[in-house]
This record gives sequence, C-alpha cells and structure tokens, in this order.
Amino acid sequence: MPQAEIFERLGLALAIGMLIGIQRGWQEREGAPGSRAAGIRTHSLIGLLGGVWGMLVPLTGPVALGFAAAAFAGTFVLYDWQEMRDAKSHSAAGMVAGLLSFALGVYAALGNRFAAGSAGVAATFILAERRALHEFLERLTWSELRAALLLLVMTVVILPVIPNAPIDPWGAFNPFQIWLMTVVIATVSFAGYVAVRVAGARNGLIYAGIGGGLVSSTSVTWRFSELARLESKMRASFVAGITAAWCVSLLRSFAIAVVMSPALGLALAKPLGAALIVVAVTCAVSYRFSERGGGGPELKLGNPLDLSEVLRFAALLSAVLIGSKWLLHVLGTGGLLVLASISGLADVDPMTLSMGQAAGHGVAVQYAAVVVLVATAANTVTRAALTWVFGGMRLGSVLTAIACAAAAAAAIVGFVV
Repeated sequence: MPQAEIFERLGLALAIGMLIGIQRGWQEREGAPGSRAAGIRTHSLIGLLGGVWGMLVPLTGPVALGFAAAAFAGTFVLYDWQEMRDAKSHSAAGMVAGLLSFALGVYAALGNRFAAGSAGVAATFILAERRALHEFLERLTWSELRAALLLLVMTVVILPVIPNAPIDPWGAFNPFQIWLMTVVIATVSFAGYVAVRVAGARNGLIYAGIGGGLVSSTSVTWRFSELARLESKMRASFVAGITAAWCVSLLRSFAIAVVMSPALGLALAKPLGAALIVVAVTCAVSYRFSERGGGGPELKLGNPLDLSEVLRFAALLSAVLIGSKWLLHVLGTGGLLVLASISGLADVDPMTLSMGQAAGHGVAVQYAAVVVLVATAANTVTRAALTWVFGGMRLGSVLTAIACAAAAAAAIVGFVV
C-alpha cells in the first residue's frame, strides 16, 4: 500500500473516532473531566487504534486482529459498565459508540473509505438526534408503524417475486416497475410526513408547508385554505405555507423527471425553474409580512404509507401508464395531452413517471416535457380551485394570481425564450 494511502486511511480512522467523540463529549459536557469512560480524546484514540490494528493485519494476520478486538471490547465494556453503574444508567449507546469507533477505524484501514466515513457520519447523526428520535417514537401511532412494516414486507418479501416484464398488449403494465416506482414515491412522501411529525406543524406554517409539500401539496393547499378562512389575521402566513408546498411540489416533479430520464429533466429545467422562481419570491414576500412566532394551527396529513394510499397511487399510476400507451397507439401523441389534463387534476406524479419512461422511446423528449407541464397546469387548476372553495375570495384571488404568474413564466421561458 502506498505511503500516502496509509496516512489517508489512518487519518480517516482518527477523524471517525474524533467525530463520534465530539458528539459524546458534547452530550456529557457538564460532567467533570475524567468522569466519563470515553469522550473526544478517548474516541479519537479508539478510532486511531482500530486503524493501526487494521494496518497491522498484513503483518500479524486476521487472528491477531480478532484477539485485539476482543481484548479492546472486553476492556471498554468493563469501563463503560462501571460508568453506567455509578450513574445508575441503563443506556448502552456509549458502549456501542466505543465499539463502533474501533470497528470503523479498522474498516477505514482495510475496506472502502467512503463507506467507512459515511457510516461514521450516520452513527454520529443517530447519536446526536437522540431526543428527536425518542420524541418521534412517542408520537408514532400503531397505524403508522403497521403501515411502514407492511410496506417493508411488500417491498422486501413480495417485490423480488413480482414479474419483471410487461403483461399487457401495449407493453405498459410491468408489475415490478410499477410497484417499485410506487414505493419510491411513497418513501419520498413519508419523508415529508416524518418531518411534520417530528418538528410539529406548530413550529411554523412555513416548515409545515415544506414538509407537507413532500407528502401532498394539494392536501396542504386544502387544509391551509380552510384554516385561513378561520384565522383571517394569519392569511399571509397561510399564503407562505401554501406557496412553500407548491415550491416543494415543483422541485419534486423535477427530481422525479431527472431520475426517470435525465433528458426529460433537462427539458423541464427551464420552465419549472421559472415557475419555481415566481412561487418562491411570492412565498418569501408572504413570509416577510406574516405573523411572527412559532404558533399556528396544526397541519393534519394522512399517512402516505397507509396501504390504501399506496394502492390508490399504484392504481392511478397503472391507469396512466396503460392509458398513455393506448392513447399513443390509437390517437398518436395528441392523446397524451388529453390524458395529462385529466390525470393531472388528481396527481402529477403518475404522468411524470409515465413520460419519464416514454421520453426518447416512442415520445419525443420535448413533447414529453409538454405533457408533464400540462399535467402540472391541470393540478395547479385543482389547487387554485381549492383556495376559492375553502379559503374564500381574497385568498383564492391571491393564490390564483400567483398560479397564473407562475404558469405564464413557465410558458414564456419554455416556449418563447
């Protein structure tokens, strides 16, 4: 192994231990020096110790490393047990952190450096977010846990045995791909759901709007419009929350397009970017004039991992995929615009996923981008209508003007410039 690589690996082992040690030391910073089994110095040395033993493997063999790891583990567990007994604590996090520092130090010396560094960062994040994770567990309901576990079973157990080939005459219905895309979208939505559940919608309507936008910007629009009618003095705050959800929705559509087809993502970048700028500016202005403070009505969102929601999206996605293939076969590319204008009223994601598959494979990339934009416009119509129905004329007129300005910017940039 080159000398430069040796120093790089040992430095990484030291850095991993130091990173974990900083978190452990900060958490117990109120204690007197020497009152804890392992802080920043000890964890730094543990990481370096693991790195050195990893470097010695070519000379001593793996058996010696095994004995060294066992000796370290026994000694460290003894010291940590003594600390837990004195503190009358039952937490094993400190013990696991010390063993992990050593193991990652060894892996940094012998294995993939990127994986070792990533694991060190992930471990530190988990240790640092102790309170947030515990609060999340306290708020977690059985229905949410059950839905997540059921989805894991259906993904890990059932997905591998689902046929990975089209089973319809038009070659559109591939059960494996449809379910895989459904799981990906549901997981992204669940990330936003978790953000709202952990942070709490009461920490700010703007943050709830951002997190809720990952779940469903339509749901955020409906809920905030309804609340804005009841809390007229906070209308600017609700406008900020709704437009924040719209911003996230535009970014989400772009991200899905890029993942499915980079060429489609590139074609959508300019129009979606123009619309995003308009909505983001209005969001910032609304936030500037909104009420200060963390209070606010609670945003209620349905669990996107609920089995009924997952199956609903899978059914809608299947219908869009089959419908787009059938219309393309019968009416040509013009039929896709009709389907986009109808399906977009309910959801943009299925049409984006469908065009991501078709772009460059039977449908020109630029035309696929137009279809996605039509679906986005249709969904914008739905959201604007919700603001009128549930929020009243003043809120509806403001948000409709914002939606029209964003659509105009997208059309000018996408089709004129």
